[in-house]
Amino acid sequence: MEILIIGAGALGGLFGALLAAHATTCLYTTNADHAQTINRDGLTLVGLDGTGHRVAIRALTDPEEYSTRADLVLICTKVRATEAATATARRLLAEDGLVLTLQNGLGNLERIGAVVGPDRAAAGITAQGATLLAPGRVRHAGSGPTVLGAKPGQADKIGAVATLFNRAGIETRISDDVEALLWSKLIVNVGINGLTALLRVQNGVLAQVPECEVLMAAAVAEAVAVARALDIDLGDADQLDRVRQVCIRTAANRSSMLQDILRGVPTEIDAINGAIVAKGREAGVDTPVNLLLTRLIKGLEATIPHRIEPFSPTTSSQETPCNKKS
Repeated sequence: MEILIIGAGALGGLFGALLAAHATTCLYTTNADHAQTINRDGLTLVGLDGTGHRVAIRALTDPEEYSTRADLVLICTKVRATEAATATARRLLAEDGLVLTLQNGLGNLERIGAVVGPDRAAAGITAQGATLLAPGRVRHAGSGPTVLGAKPGQADKIGAVATLFNRAGIETRISDDVEALLWSKLIVNVGINGLTALLRVQNGVLAQVPECEVLMAAAVAEAVAVARALDIDLGDADQLDRVRQVCIRTAANRSSMLQDILRGVPTEIDAINGAIVAKGREAGVDTPVNLLLTRLIKGLEATIPHRIEPFSPTTSSQETPCNKKS
């Protein structure tokens, strides 16, 4: 299988590193330093046990450098880059190929399908956690199942992808309810991403600190209420417990939204907590907690240039007008 991964950051880098030994795999990224490091030194994957190993894999910054056609295009970009990623995927996809999105939020599958054709578009979710540590260096920060949605007529292609993923050590299964699948991932992101970004903590903290879990529970409860109002089948599982288990399994991970805030780049809040607010309005369900989280994250984004740096002990002896003695 010829695989092209568009978006070679944390998750894309992780999947690329795991798949490279089992299929012809190539990364596409707009980060020139990242690509240069990977092509020169390999992609360093720091495993769950803390040890690192280098993976030989090619990274591109120009679609014209991709001389073949991909059987599978895996889109791991931020939501804001979906349009550009899909345009690239369309150019480089084999005629009978498949575009699979593992992105956060709602609406990506529909946007991709509108460009490459609905039969060539698929969506999945993953509980794998990853952190981009530096150019060419990715940490595997948490392990969990990956689920791929199979629409009618896609069983063979999705089955082949699932088989490959499992062979590469990515625990994968298939679901035929794509909408419920995407909502299950959305609810996890609703409970984790915004809070970890605001509190500047790793995922595991939310399951350890009662004050955090109260907030997480409130955001998740609103999302579940909206899903039920829209007749989304979430099954019998306790959704809050499911989110809590993801926190535990990916305890050392920095959520993608926290990584965005720390880098000073726009987040995916509109496609996560903001999506719950929008869908809640459609369904007539109030979502005040998710509305507040959305506004707080937007406030963080807007005030990046004005951020006060953490207190430094090296300056503790310096007097200010407020602490000078008379």
